[in-house]
Amino acid sequence: MNNEIQFSERMEGVRPSAIRDLLKLGDDPGLISFGGGYPDPSLFPIQELNQIYSSLLVPERSDVLQYTSSNGLPGLRAKVAHRLTRDGMSCTENDILIIQGAQQGLDISAKLVVNRGDTIVTENPTFLGALIAFAPTQPNYAPVRTDEFGMDTDQLAEVLATNPNVVMIYTIPEFQNPTGVTMNLERRKHLIELANKYNVLVVEDSAYRELRYVGEQLPTIKSLDTEGRVIHLGSFSKILAPSMRLGWALANPEILDKLSLLKLASDTQNSTLNMNATLEYLRRHDIDEHIAKIRPNYLRKLNLMLSTMRETFPDEVSFTEPEGGLFTWLTCPVGFDATNFMKETLLPQGKVAYVPGATFFPVVQEPNHARVNFSGVEDDRIVEGISRLGKLLKQTL
Repeated sequence: MNNEIQFSERMEGVRPSAIRDLLKLGDDPGLISFGGGYPDPSLFPIQELNQIYSSLLVPERSDVLQYTSSNGLPGLRAKVAHRLTRDGMSCTENDILIIQGAQQGLDISAKLVVNRGDTIVTENPTFLGALIAFAPTQPNYAPVRTDEFGMDTDQLAEVLATNPNVVMIYTIPEFQNPTGVTMNLERRKHLIELANKYNVLVVEDSAYRELRYVGEQLPTIKSLDTEGRVIHLGSFSKILAPSMRLGWALANPEILDKLSLLKLASDTQNSTLNMNATLEYLRRHDIDEHIAKIRPNYLRKLNLMLSTMRETFPDEVSFTEPEGGLFTWLTCPVGFDATNFMKETLLPQGKVAYVPGATFFPVVQEPNHARVNFSGVEDDRIVEGISRLGKLLKQTL
């Protein structure tokens, strides 16, 4: 008798992360890791949240431990809508769906429109977590070249003209994960024009938007949306606390209604307790003031990392200089394998880790890149870790 479970076809594309397996090799307390996308825990508003949770966990507030609306607390949706309206995206609480971080938005957006064999357009490279979220829908990918100005929309036009199966364009316009680059205004406008022309859904992942440290804020793609085809995703993870697992989706009523049904099928609702705590935080405290305190800390860390790279890296290695977000992107000479270098040299000799870049490419992997995070690492360890990395890169190259 064959006792093996027969898994569905969709599981073929759902695989463990090679990054996770690699980082296990560096399970060492002395390891300096630039691998995560973690905010700095010292910047979490712990005292304020402690007071809020204490005030909620009392008999007269038993409602915070009860089921609630699957779309999210109306008060929280109203607060999010107010913030998004200020950012040029006029909306009300009825246009907002509260989700389990922006990641759930990627999952249900793909389920909304992608059938097996349909094509998703992404930047090249793109966010690995998005590829993981999209995988169960069994898509094909059409990656579009990405440079210092974001997705190359001239190439996007060629892709859309030659591929009738494109159903979704996925983009991270601000401080893209993994490269840190920002899409300029001209390309944002061009992207919307193309999406309208070819009747394609746009998923705008704006998880890092509020972490701008220098330069001028650009309009969201959603604010340029004239036909209601953009799903705008955001998150409290980077501006409040990741473990609360709270994000939002803004979309037109027809799309939002269907996203709500997909969320209901997936998890019923977000944590009532965490939604109430976030709502109380927004009522009692100025989150913009909190974000204003975060930004200089991250700018200091970013500048420290970039200056150390300039001092210690070989000339053959380039890196992006983002205006915000959590990452910079390394590019080594063609033929260099960042995965093997980390496994064979960087971890054992330098006790330093990054995220090898190959798996961020959805079709043809380029092994000569790496993603490096600065936000979750202490200043002295940034200098020490990048210096070790630079020394070993010089030796190897």
